[in-house]
Parts: sequence; C-alpha cells; structure tokens
Amino acid sequence: MPGPDTAARSAVPALTTPIISVKPVVLPAPERGDDLQVRISAPTVGAGLPIVVLAHGYGESMSSYDPLVDFWAGNGFVVVQPTFLDSRTLGLTPADPRYPDIWRVRLRDVTQVLDQLDRIVAAIPGLDERIDRDRIAVAGHSWGGQTAGMLLGARVIGTNGQPGPDLSDARVKAGVLLATTGLGGDTLTPFAAENFSFMNPDFGNLTTPTLVVAGDHDQSHLSTRGPDWFTDVYAYSPGAQGLLTIFGGDHSLGGIHGYNAKDTTDESPDRVALIREASWAYLRSALGIDDMAWKQAQTDLAQATDPIGRIDHK
Repeated sequence: MPGPDTAARSAVPALTTPIISVKPVVLPAPERGDDLQVRISAPTVGAGLPIVVLAHGYGESMSSYDPLVDFWAGNGFVVVQPTFLDSRTLGLTPADPRYPDIWRVRLRDVTQVLDQLDRIVAAIPGLDERIDRDRIAVAGHSWGGQTAGMLLGARVIGTNGQPGPDLSDARVKAGVLLATTGLGGDTLTPFAAENFSFMNPDFGNLTTPTLVVAGDHDQSHLSTRGPDWFTDVYAYSPGAQGLLTIFGGDHSLGGIHGYNAKDTTDESPDRVALIREASWAYLRSALGIDDMAWKQAQTDLAQATDPIGRIDHK
C-alpha cells in the first residue's frame, strides 16, 4: 500500500453512506438468565446487503467496536452485535453459576441471532427487503474470535484429548478473526489452564473462508509463547486464506474496540483504518461480491515503501 497514512484506500470508497443503528433489540432467552440484547447497524440505502455478526471481546458489549462497525455499515454491510454474558454492562462475577459456561452460551447467542435474524432486521423499517440472507459472515475479536471461530468450524479439545463436537453453522459463509487465541495444551499459563478450559482449540475442521488479523507485538498473559500464538488459526486451519499482520499491533490492534479508548496500548488510527478496510475488502471477496478491492489491498501493501502491515495468503 502507498504508505501508512493512505493504507488500502485505492480500492475503497472515499465516502461512506449514512448509517442507522438501533439498540437494544431484545431477544427473549429465559434459560439464559438475561434476555439477549442486540444492536443492528445498516446503511440507509442499498439492497442485497450482506450481513456480518460481530462477537465482542471479554467485557465489551454491543456498543463497542464503532471504528469497525461505522465503516462496514457505511460501506454496504449490515452489522449485528450481540451482548454476551461477560459484558461489563451486565456485571456478572465469577461467583455466578453461569460463569464457567459463558463460552458455550456465547455460541448459543450467535446461533439465536442467526435463528431470529428476521426479528432483528425488523427493527429498521424496510431493511428486511434489502438484506442478502445467503451472504452471512461472522467476525470476532479476542474471546469473540474464539466464539466466531467455532461457528466457522473450530472445535475445543476436551479433557480426553479429543476434539469436541463440530458446532459450525452452514449459514455462515466467511469470517474475520481478530487477535484470536492459538493452540493450548502446555503452552497455556497456569492461570489460563485452570480458568479457561476452552482455550484448547482444534482448527483442523475450520474450512470456512477466513481472514486472520494479528498484531506482531501482541504478547498474551495467557500463553507462554510470543505474538505468533495469535497466528495459529492461520497456520493450522484449512479455511484461513489470509493473514493480516499489523506491525506494532498489540491486542487492541490500534484501537478497534472504540474511538479514543483510554485502555488502548497501541492507539493508531492508521492501523485501525488498515484493518477495517482490508477486512471489508476480504469479506466482499469471500462472499462472492467483488474481489477487486481485496486484490488491490494485497498489491498496495506489498508495494508500500513504509508499510504498517503485511498480508500473507494461501
């Protein structure tokens, strides 16, 4: 790409369409303990709109990730964001009996979103006639990457050492996994091994087309390995077609979870711009809409004299 201040823009629309965002759309879930709250964002015009369900990281909510949501929705996607039980907005503590099972509840939440998509899009008048129900993607950051990854085909290795059930969803046609944890086993820290049993993924069945995004400065406190841990899903899954490595990127990847977020350790509007635009271009390609922007993004980044990232592809 031409340089850090013009990253990936040559094939990306210069102006975005105005968007509308509605929250909360409440989906009854009596067995969950709290009804499922969802936010939906969409462009005000356009038809044949693809859909991406965005799974937030630990503690975040449907109100997070505006730097991604605003761009994706402003450039032709409908973005649906559920609030999971670990969100700080709900205040659950480890003493809550639901807490150890949150990772499973997250999966059920995304499935419920897909099951009740018509109810969700009805929150924006006329949107039900403008969406393309055959073009659905999932995206997730951090813990949200683990959630989204299982809808794409990743499995969790159980205490018997064998991969658990395949919980992939045929309705999901593509994915973007951002700062998603890698292989577990003896590379987990003692704290992670004791508290996060689900951090033992098997990526062998993740066959859905996927873009992996990782920061080369992302040193996790949950693994004894370095930042390459977050590239495992690319290395070990047949469906991961591309790897976008963000130079200097920590776990927040420049601040994708919020504008001017005070907890961002590596704040960089340029990194965020690269991620949101490259992921948008990839999803358009993987969903069969148009591959020009994705091809151009790879070419521009490879030819940049001072790149802020690198794209590898299989």
